[in-house]
Amino acid sequence: MTEYRAEGRYGVVAAPHTLAAEAGREVLAEGGNAIEAAVAAAAAIVSAYPHMNHIGGDGFWLIREPSGRVRYIEACGFAGERATIERYRAAGHDAVPERGPLAACTVPGAIGGWMLALDAAKSAGGKMPVKRLVEAAIKIAREGYPVSSSIVWRYRQDRTLAIKAPGFTETFMPGGKAQPKGARLDAGRLPDTFDQLGRAGLDDFYRGDIGREIAADLEAIGSPVTRADLEKYRAKLREPLQLRVRDAIVYGCQPPTPGLVTLMILGLYERLGAPKAETFEFVHAIVEASKRAIGARDKVLTDFDRLTQKPEDWLTNEALEREAAAVKKDRAAPWPRPAGEGDTIWLGAADTKGYVVSYIQSLFWEFGSGCVLPKTGVLMQNRGVSFSLDPKAVNPLEPGRMPLHTLTPMFAAFDDGRQLGFGTMGGEGQPQSLGAIFARYAFHGVPLADAIDRPRWILGRTWGSKITNLRLESRFSPEVAERLEKAGHDVQVLPEAYTEIMGHAGGVLFDGKKVEGAHDPRSDGGAAAT
Repeated sequence: MTEYRAEGRYGVVAAPHTLAAEAGREVLAEGGNAIEAAVAAAAAIVSAYPHMNHIGGDGFWLIREPSGRVRYIEACGFAGERATIERYRAAGHDAVPERGPLAACTVPGAIGGWMLALDAAKSAGGKMPVKRLVEAAIKIAREGYPVSSSIVWRYRQDRTLAIKAPGFTETFMPGGKAQPKGARLDAGRLPDTFDQLGRAGLDDFYRGDIGREIAADLEAIGSPVTRADLEKYRAKLREPLQLRVRDAIVYGCQPPTPGLVTLMILGLYERLGAPKAETFEFVHAIVEASKRAIGARDKVLTDFDRLTQKPEDWLTNEALEREAAAVKKDRAAPWPRPAGEGDTIWLGAADTKGYVVSYIQSLFWEFGSGCVLPKTGVLMQNRGVSFSLDPKAVNPLEPGRMPLHTLTPMFAAFDDGRQLGFGTMGGEGQPQSLGAIFARYAFHGVPLADAIDRPRWILGRTWGSKITNLRLESRFSPEVAERLEKAGHDVQVLPEAYTEIMGHAGGVLFDGKKVEGAHDPRSDGGAAAT
């Protein structure tokens, strides 16, 4: 049974939908390792939570091995060969469109990441065939996408109702109507695609029959991504960023992800005195640290192969001391800065062999580009929205270039042997929520599930809103909100005690003897252990 928190003797999976957590747990129960369980959950979550992620999107992995090595997999796709600034300008665009075929301008990287993850699983003795790992995804998709509370929430948003893209209405709003919770949506050819991947292998997505069908559909709708782009794509192994924070080494992903932002927030929080959780000082410190870190993000983050600054330079003691010194402990710095948006899922898995997985899979905005490819059922991402049509920008649209990401799975190795994988969805709120959760757990001894459950906030825009103020869930004490306002923060206390705006966070923990997992009560998921 899936609960928000679970403990096990052998393994645990945490995911934002119970069907995905259970799919991973079943693999663990059959002798699979945490990496295989994570792939099974990643496949199942596509069918269970399609508005948040899909095989037409990207992914990032942090995998901790018993040796202590932390393996980072960059599974994000590049802009297609026809994605040029000239083409978009000629079509009358000043920015990359948010929805539709021209929004579907980057190669889906998620499946490439699954391939590298399963290579790691095999080196760990894993023997689960792909056919077994996609069984739950096939079953869920054949029954139809389940309409979850999270999808219902998005039906209420004007941005979702306004989506005009090939295949979207027929798939997600049949008859042009929002569907009630519990209804089933036709997943089209998606179960057949998973079945083909199980029989032919994951590489078929890029260089086989599925790749051919994807490319044909993309050309038919006018996407800039070609068959050659799919054939060229490979996920990559890179060294993760890392920072010692108190009694742990915390790992994050390299650019184009904002792993740097989360690490900076944690480093600055420590240097600001690590104030007590849930106080004005706690929220203020992390909010102000976030502003400093987002400032670094705007200068650094771009395609890893096109970096002009080393992210590590912002994680030295000197750099963190400099940034901390710029924070006023009783006064808010000016805001806003340019904001990011996004929808995604985080899931994690851990086993008592010592493998811990922290994984994020995403379409960027909810429902991505909105384009559902008829021959495969693949929903394409709109990650290319983060490109600029200004050739002098930090992230200009350019064939072969990686777009900027908001995804940031995290991992922490504690000196006492605890191994923690954690992450969240929620656009620009991701690093802020991760900073709060880790600070509660690592600095103040709050149990993992409680650290995730406790009230959160978000500074900046998310879910398509143009609001950039500091929004707090209602469970914070009135005194905290009042003091934040007096310090110059533009504060809004939301009426909800738990709100989808804050994202869906989760974590998995191995303490050397047993495993524990927890997922957000704000989601439709939980943790399942064996």
